Amino acid sequence: MDGARAAAERVVTVHERLVEWLKPGQTLAEVDAFVARTLKDLKSESAFLGYKARPHPRFPSHACLSVNDCVVHGTHDMTTAPLKEGDVFSIDIGVLHEGWIGDAAWTYAICGTDPQNLALMNAGKDCLAAGIKAMQPGRPLLDWARAVEDVAEKKAGFKLIRGLGGHGYGRTLHGPPFISNVIPKHSGEWSDAFTPFKTGMLVAVEPMLTVGTSSVRSEGRNWPLFSSDGSMSVHYEADVLITPEGPLNLTEGLFDLPDVVGT
Repeated sequence: MDGARAAAERVVTVHERLVEWLKPGQTLAEVDAFVARTLKDLKSESAFLGYKARPHPRFPSHACLSVNDCVVHGTHDMTTAPLKEGDVFSIDIGVLHEGWIGDAAWTYAICGTDPQNLALMNAGKDCLAAGIKAMQPGRPLLDWARAVEDVAEKKAGFKLIRGLGGHGYGRTLHGPPFISNVIPKHSGEWSDAFTPFKTGMLVAVEPMLTVGTSSVRSEGRNWPLFSSDGSMSVHYEADVLITPEGPLNLTEGLFDLPDVVGT
């Protein structure tokens, strides 16, 4: 798994360089160009640029750049408005390095934000950490959703997006199993729920939270997904290797990053 570790390390490095560089006034196109330059410097490529998934066109950006009510899959060209103080900015970095994928997201507040948004960010980090602890070999994937939902919704009072979730990865960006962030309401909602975590499994787990809704809306075939009620959203994602001793977070360094950037 040395290749997976190396790719994950590069995801963390891109985020580390981003937090030193991000500031108000930058456009999403400028952020995406910075990611592209950083990936090249790390002898890597974007795992997202040109990605194809029906019914969308090929993904146009090096990173997913999601601001405020954009939950996931934000693109560099969806707005020309520059980042401003108080914005909540989720950045999902996908790395392709020597045939291996790294894929992890983190959320930042530009020069600070209001207390509710900071609470939402803390809930996102806390539920990610709790969910990873629950990913024990031999236990069902459902244990992840139980832990994440307990922290995000029952304790913090926010909403997890239904229908979106984590996934297997490795030498390809997306693969089985699907890992829901919420407990299914009926038997057909999540067919992988009782699939066990197995030693050697590589999974990207990614809770997506909003202040007020569990659903998203899109604009035609465009990639960005927005909270259906326009409320603030955050996105946190980690790359996890299941070992005989338990889960190993290959992107653990993301937890050391600051919440507030650009000051």
